[in-house]
Amino acid sequence: MLDFTKAVEQLNNYKGSEKKKTLIYENKKYLVKFPDPIREKNKNISYINNAFSEYIGSNIFKMAGFKTQNTILGTYKYNGKNKIVCACEDFTDEENILYEFENLALSTNPNKKIETEITDIIEVLEENKHIINVEETKNKFWEMFIIDSIIGNTDRHNGNWGFILNKKTNKIQFAPIYDCGSCLNPILEEEKIKTLTEAEIKNIAINCYSCLKINGKKINYMTYIKQKNNEECNQAILRIFNNIKIEEIEDFINKIESISKDRKNLYIKIINIRYKIIAKVYNSIKV
Repeated sequence: MLDFTKAVEQLNNYKGSEKKKTLIYENKKYLVKFPDPIREKNKNISYINNAFSEYIGSNIFKMAGFKTQNTILGTYKYNGKNKIVCACEDFTDEENILYEFENLALSTNPNKKIETEITDIIEVLEENKHIINVEETKNKFWEMFIIDSIIGNTDRHNGNWGFILNKKTNKIQFAPIYDCGSCLNPILEEEKIKTLTEAEIKNIAINCYSCLKINGKKINYMTYIKQKNNEECNQAILRIFNNIKIEEIEDFINKIESISKDRKNLYIKIINIRYKIIAKVYNSIKV
């Protein structure tokens, strides 16, 4: 893995809950995410495995054909200890800026607080059809939802997806996928993984909730997809399913040297369970 210890550090101007640094490595700017210390009692790990989650989640999106933030798994020596970090390449520059969905929501209706209720999100998009391509955005949004369901992303809130605005041309496009650090159960400790039964692994895979809500309640990914009530979500499955190469995903995970075999096997099993559910839905709706 690359060692980012001697990379040039800049003042950090990135938001988010993780410990992070802004580093310049080989003339490229990176947001480098550090493993967060565990703040919960009775946890047998000293930090969250969010670096692995970020790296794997981002690359699964990339394998499925999405424009995605480039990520590198590396190390950084701090206080004499090597930390495993995930370096996320900055995809913005002086001409192209990131405009997160939460900013669009804040500017749309001053009398309404927009959170992650699906109807509110769609309403914001519709009200901004003079600025953005609504149909394209909704397509990308639901395709993102499908891959988030595969990786079990529990925190795709309004501040970690959005648009790229070109200041010269005023062209607005759906931003590359970024911020996948809350996928793949990053706080699950190693000792617990070793004791999981097949039934418990299936439970972890199926009982995974999105940050998105319906009537104030978070969506269970697999339940929502199996119900097939949302035609836009169904159409996203039809568009994206054949881009999900499960063998490629498994091979990618197995080749990551710094992750234990037990954790790799868990990742592969829960992804496969979710993939099979989506495959069944795909086969039921393709005509």
